[in-house]
Amino acid sequence: MLSTLSSPITAVIEEAGGDWGIYLEDLHTGERFAYQADAPFYAASVIKIPIMTAVFSEAYDGKFALESRIALRREDQVGGAGVLQHMTPGTELTVWDLVTLMIIQSDNTATNMLIDLVGKKKIRQVMKETGMTNSRFYNKLMVVPAKAEGYNEITAADMGSHLRHLATGKVVSHDSCQKMIEILKRQQHRDRIPLLFPPADGDVIGMLPAWELANKTGSVTNITHDVGILYLGPHAVTICALNRGLPQKSAAAAIARIGKLVYDLYSK
Repeated sequence: MLSTLSSPITAVIEEAGGDWGIYLEDLHTGERFAYQADAPFYAASVIKIPIMTAVFSEAYDGKFALESRIALRREDQVGGAGVLQHMTPGTELTVWDLVTLMIIQSDNTATNMLIDLVGKKKIRQVMKETGMTNSRFYNKLMVVPAKAEGYNEITAADMGSHLRHLATGKVVSHDSCQKMIEILKRQQHRDRIPLLFPPADGDVIGMLPAWELANKTGSVTNITHDVGILYLGPHAVTICALNRGLPQKSAAAAIARIGKLVYDLYSK
């Protein structure tokens, strides 16, 4: 099925311009589509997915509980996305709440608190365990040292591999993966992959949604990404779209068109 999208996806990205990394995978059949899927891109906030996995791994190993509370410090507060930069230092949040804010609002302050909690080595270990062989993690968000070792980088194929591990319960534990996917499904940034999808919920209360997307976006100037798992009927498909070189609005519109191509294929 996915092979039929090769020409239309190529047409979308050629029309849009910029540099692209695309990776799609049918998680039931194993069929894949890749376009420059091993090309490294600046990770932006997509790196928050493996950070979440590292947090759940440490919690599973008993290093702390997801209900453990951490106090917000003034030195934790950084700009960019999220509400915690505006909150009162001393406010206590659970690890679970920090993960939720990191994913669904892309809160950078929450992210950095969690990086301090688990450590960079653990995040790199989780990336390695989930097949992210061409990706790198060095820095906190919105904090780049004067002498940086390197930049946080991902590839579309590596993010596809990480999402496959989550979707199939192959990292940390089956229960942990289920919880992480549920957090990703509550994503509030929906301006890319699902933008052109029809409404998910019908008029009847209690009906299963027509589709669900467990996703995470990432953006900095002229860098626009969205990666996720689309659940549609009996299907589960990873969609990883990374772009550089376009204004965010143009890249987001192209990603939305790619998302709709996948949706239409699997909703037939």
